Amino acid sequence: MITEIILVGIPTTEAIGKLLFFIFLLAYLVTVLGNTLIITLILVDYRLRSPMYFFLSNLSFSEILTSTCVVPKMLAGFLLEKKIISFDECFTQLYFYFLSGCTEFILFAVMSYDRYVAICSPLQYPMIMTSSICVRLVILSWVGSFFLILPSIIIKAGLPYCGPNKIDHFFCDSAPFLHLACVDIRAVELLDFLSSLVLLISSLSLTVVSYAYIISTILKIPSGTGQRKAFATCASHFTVVSMGYGISIFVYVRPSQKSSLHLNKILFILSSVITPLLNPFIFSLRNESMKDALKDTLAKGLDFIKRMKSK
Repeated sequence: MITEIILVGIPTTEAIGKLLFFIFLLAYLVTVLGNTLIITLILVDYRLRSPMYFFLSNLSFSEILTSTCVVPKMLAGFLLEKKIISFDECFTQLYFYFLSGCTEFILFAVMSYDRYVAICSPLQYPMIMTSSICVRLVILSWVGSFFLILPSIIIKAGLPYCGPNKIDHFFCDSAPFLHLACVDIRAVELLDFLSSLVLLISSLSLTVVSYAYIISTILKIPSGTGQRKAFATCASHFTVVSMGYGISIFVYVRPSQKSSLHLNKILFILSSVITPLLNPFIFSLRNESMKDALKDTLAKGLDFIKRMKSK
């Protein structure tokens, strides 16, 4: 039975490995700091205390968790000659990566429903999207993800893994991890495929239907300025949703993923490094309330520093 696993990652020279280390370290730090900044702004600024920003703070936390699950180990692989991860650590990494990923897609659907109610039924919005309902929807996102991946995780935990103990990836992704098992894995692959299909198609369907109603309602607004303001409230969410669904459907909604592992490495970098990195910029630069909150917070911080120096 396997006790440790070798992560192949990207075979590079020492110089290129150091360069990639610094590039991805910078991306990871910006991801964590940017998403933490969003969470902090939402907590401290009264203008951001609405359901939309409450869901956004949970999405930012999920992005931090996704990156933290995989990027630190990937960074170590760029510097270490022998890229080893214990079997238990590998399995834990796989579990939390997919838990945070599933939660993100449910949050996408929840956020699209929130925008649907805000634009299509603005007078009923305060009565529908109450604080208790928002908390329940967030709890549903995390608990629903837990139970969705639980059957597959239980089955994978019970399989015999006898090698070879090498994964051609940056982290313990489901497909290469399963191919370490010394039994027929087609049933488990089918279960993963169906779980991914149910999650992505159901959440995507709710998102598409919500946006269909949103666009239909916006087009009925007689004022061009009103239309632009309404579209602006959805633009950031729609951009992030498009990237998330596009990459994940291509990677995971396939019965077998063994033949595309090298392509999956590139898509993994997009979904686990680039997308979490871009999200803070997308939500902050395309949202006037976020920009105003950031400016005011920075101004208060600079003012506090000046007062401290004067003392």
